[in-house]
Amino acid sequence: MFFARFTTLTIILVATLAENGVAQSVETSQSRLTLEDLVASMSIEEKAGQMTQTTVDVILKDESPTEIDPEKLRVAIVDRRVGSILNVKWMAYTVDHWHSLITAIQDAATKETPNKIPVLYGIDSIHGANYVKGSTLFPHNVGVGASRDVALAKAAAKINAAETAAMGVAWNFDPMLGLARQPLWSRFEESYGEDEHLATTLGRAVIETYEAHGRDGKSSPVASCMKHFIGYSMPLTGKDRTTALIPERFLREYLLPPFAAAVKAGASTVMINSGDVNGIPAHTNSHYLKTILRDELGFEGVAVTDWEDVIRLHTRHKVAATPREAVKIAVMAGIDMSMVPFDFSFTDHLIDLVKSGEIPESRLDESVLRILQLKQKLNLFDHPYPNAELKADLGRPEYQQVALDAALHSLTLLKNKDNVLPLPKTAKILLAGPAADNLPAMHGSWSYSWQGRDTGQYPETTLTLAKAMEQAFGEEQVTCIANPDFDHTDNADAEALTKAAEGHDYIVLALGENAYAETPGGIDDLMLEYDQLKLIVAAKETGKKVVVVMMSGRPRVIGWAEDQTDAFLMAYRPASKGGEAICQVLNGEFNPCGKLPFTWPRGTGDVVMYDHGHTSKISEPFPPGPVTTDAFNPQWPFGAGLSYSQFSYSNLKADRETFSGDDQVTINIDITNSDEMAGWHVVELYSRDLFASVVPCQRRLRMFKKIHLNAGETKPVEFKIDAADLSFIDRNMKRITEPGGFLIMIGDKQLEIEFQ
Repeated sequence: MFFARFTTLTIILVATLAENGVAQSVETSQSRLTLEDLVASMSIEEKAGQMTQTTVDVILKDESPTEIDPEKLRVAIVDRRVGSILNVKWMAYTVDHWHSLITAIQDAATKETPNKIPVLYGIDSIHGANYVKGSTLFPHNVGVGASRDVALAKAAAKINAAETAAMGVAWNFDPMLGLARQPLWSRFEESYGEDEHLATTLGRAVIETYEAHGRDGKSSPVASCMKHFIGYSMPLTGKDRTTALIPERFLREYLLPPFAAAVKAGASTVMINSGDVNGIPAHTNSHYLKTILRDELGFEGVAVTDWEDVIRLHTRHKVAATPREAVKIAVMAGIDMSMVPFDFSFTDHLIDLVKSGEIPESRLDESVLRILQLKQKLNLFDHPYPNAELKADLGRPEYQQVALDAALHSLTLLKNKDNVLPLPKTAKILLAGPAADNLPAMHGSWSYSWQGRDTGQYPETTLTLAKAMEQAFGEEQVTCIANPDFDHTDNADAEALTKAAEGHDYIVLALGENAYAETPGGIDDLMLEYDQLKLIVAAKETGKKVVVVMMSGRPRVIGWAEDQTDAFLMAYRPASKGGEAICQVLNGEFNPCGKLPFTWPRGTGDVVMYDHGHTSKISEPFPPGPVTTDAFNPQWPFGAGLSYSQFSYSNLKADRETFSGDDQVTINIDITNSDEMAGWHVVELYSRDLFASVVPCQRRLRMFKKIHLNAGETKPVEFKIDAADLSFIDRNMKRITEPGGFLIMIGDKQLEIEFQ
């Protein structure tokens, strides 16, 4: 085999030169030369095939979710030379089926094609390896953002990578690095929150974990995918895959840093925004895909489209007059691989475009080389088949503790009037609401099925909140009147709730949203459904204490109804161990520590981010009257989150009042837990540029640390900041730190420092 011959040559050269101390560099250089020669030996048809990604449906028998059609497999892999396959059909597969499926694919690729190039399989292991039975699911990224816990984010990612590798899959389409600044958007739950620093810090940690997996030879490598480049998370109307209007300065200030950090962290691949920004579809935007992504950020990996996005340049965006023109535009803009996904139209058009001279073959060579380098990085040339020994890495018992910890640390207590929580062990509890006995609401999207609503796919060991509360408080203490069907009328029966409340001390309302993924999760109104608001009112009218547990992927406006509650716990999508985690907070076994990763709007038209500029805060009543400064009035602000303990701040100080150049300023503060209950606490450092050449923000999160404090304990916390930490994008699109004063804010304390 051509490739094998050059690999052997590489080994010989490395052995010859090893004694000179240059073996590693020669190996790297020679390995790349091998791939370049392999590309040169390939036909146009092979190259176009490598740039094609189809869904698994293309090789399965019609109407079968699992059974391979041998003829279809041969057409796709042997005849059309498809380089990548993704997805499942309808359901999660067993690990044995995954191994059988991928083995059949690799048999065709490595035994029946001229250059024997293995196929790269990709999957959406969004919050765990969700498309394999027996896997562990973790809170969605929005809950990870609430936890402010880098260690837990990495622990969950490590398990995710291990279970994905156990499937035999080497490419994970995760994480999503867009900022959650449009709460109508149906993929809000997949983000780390609205803040750039939060997304940058957690995204970088997760990508480093994915990219490190298997590099020690103890498992199979897994490639990460930073997505979606760029601006996908901010559609103007809130509808998925639609237009965003994003000024370049804003894009560079807020949206670009998470991707820049991801590239430095070693992200292997990038998925492109399905929508358009300022009227230009991202898949046609060479300024984004080449100038920024490649030239400025230095990304060298594979750029893949999202589902059907090339053909949609013709069918939806209407910037290409024909499907053929759509292929030409996308490839010339910088796309390496097209998620077609149901046919070979992209392949055919690409072949024709090269043969007609409209796309130079050298352009294909660039993309194919990147794809082959990725396959080599993932060790697919040497080990294309699933490793049977890795099956033991699926569903290990110790993973459940990580899932529980991740859920516990994400839960965010937003209201606790008169310390109604934690509930006493002897409490008689009425549990109601559509999310009370519902696994999809607890898990959200990408949970054993695309939409997450197929309850038959969930492991029998996964507890709903109702089942978990019966275990935590005792069956005789808990009465559940909820129906597992989220849309069942029983879940909105206020009269039934009123009658059932007799004999109970507390009413726990599990409210929120059913599971949804992508476009089907679109909504027109942020207000929580009227039937659920009615339940809150009915519960309050019983005179019982009312505790709301919200399971949703985004903030749903409750406005005035918040006054009808005594406690409010935001659970996000806590996943596999969510039921147990919620109970441990409700009964006081765990001291809540989550911090809101987004601003919760008070009204549907009051969507203002925490880091708004001064001009976003000022309102002037009509007719003209006195100017007020209270226009920013969310239900709960970014960073909100209560504890059962009282944490106080003291002794904030800086080691210098002025700094310049490369100086570092050391900021110290003492944190005290003045209560009798130990707990975790997130310490956040915010800054405010007092005056700047562009309107400065009221505050920006710059750093955070998470500490554990025993009852009565005081701990010092130290931050080190420099000029770069206080920089911003100026009018000329340059990142600078301007001389002047900065306010440093930690908790209720603040001090001023000056950059000279």
